[in-house]
Amino acid sequence: MNPGTNILIKHIQIYTEHNVIENGFVKIENGKIKELGILGGSSSITQLSDQERYEEITLPAHYKAIPGLIDVHIHGVNGADTMDATIEALETMASALPKEGTTSFLATTITQENEAIERALRNARDYISDHQSPGEAEVLGIHLEGPFVNSKRAGAQPVEYIVDPNVELFKKWQELSNDTIRLVTLAPEQPGGLQLIEYLKENGIIASIGHSDATYEEVLDAITAGATHVTHLFNGMKGMHHREPGVVGAALLRDELQTELIADGIHVRPEMVKLVYNQKGPGGLLLITDAMRAKCLKNGTYDLGGQDVIVRDDKAFLHDGTLAGSILKMDQAVKNMLTFTNCSLESVIEMASENPAKELNVFDRKGSIAEGKDADLVILDENHDVVMTFCKGKLAFKRE
Repeated sequence: MNPGTNILIKHIQIYTEHNVIENGFVKIENGKIKELGILGGSSSITQLSDQERYEEITLPAHYKAIPGLIDVHIHGVNGADTMDATIEALETMASALPKEGTTSFLATTITQENEAIERALRNARDYISDHQSPGEAEVLGIHLEGPFVNSKRAGAQPVEYIVDPNVELFKKWQELSNDTIRLVTLAPEQPGGLQLIEYLKENGIIASIGHSDATYEEVLDAITAGATHVTHLFNGMKGMHHREPGVVGAALLRDELQTELIADGIHVRPEMVKLVYNQKGPGGLLLITDAMRAKCLKNGTYDLGGQDVIVRDDKAFLHDGTLAGSILKMDQAVKNMLTFTNCSLESVIEMASENPAKELNVFDRKGSIAEGKDADLVILDENHDVVMTFCKGKLAFKRE
């Protein structure tokens, strides 16, 4: 399939913004969704005089087309990590992620010495401006996870590099990144936390509460300051107690907070995933992987933020047993949500595509299947396994 090929996908179920089209077609032209319709319907493809200009892909009628998945929290995959600060590392990530249905993502950093963070920011800036191409997952920006977190809830964030939230330091980093930092994980209860949240809000950057020991009242203060997001619910935060709801209680109760969830059954056991879904609903959740470089690789020892991470039996952990990111794939997160909660595929699409696109202000071109949007499409079989992934209209993955 040539890079500039116009594509016609036929005979599949299409999960659009408003309904499911049975026996449908999608026309892709110049990387965009040109037209949607029903075969044999009023806009039947057989009536289109320009049919010969398209390379046709005919699929089984039970296959489904869903919008590309958007992972706002991923450190690495297939041996590469954002903190490697090389074009090759981000290229590896962008090439590997379509295999799991991810068509765009935020390159996520980790707490480290300032120089290491700055190298990663410069590199991501350069990659975003000069090295993106169709047929690979698009880097939509940077998720700065740390160093503005609470050492009490560090998790796998290296404690020695944690610093208090600092508006001036962040300004320097945002300038360095050419304004590509889109989301910041921080602890609002730390000195300077609320001031940084206010600055982020004023500048259209998502302020996320994470690696935080905040009380419920401190979370309410953060919401007032402009926080709208919670990083990997339950993990790296004050839990819920009947006399102190903590970060978890606030995340569950407050509609202002979009909440990330690692739906691997390890970071959050299935029953708790169901509880969260029942409380927040699909409109309040974002599926993420928080994956590190070991994803797609064998059991072994790998680096994360300068620390050794042991990967064994689908778990990634430090020597002391602390969970250290995941090796979860987004397509598995989709299947897990369907299993754990008995929700619909439409609800999963909301959590894995629509919500992140809206939050990142790219819903005009991402997050749903609609005419005029980027042709970021995932084809699923009857088991919800990925058959094909298209990134901006170019085939990025095809199952053997």
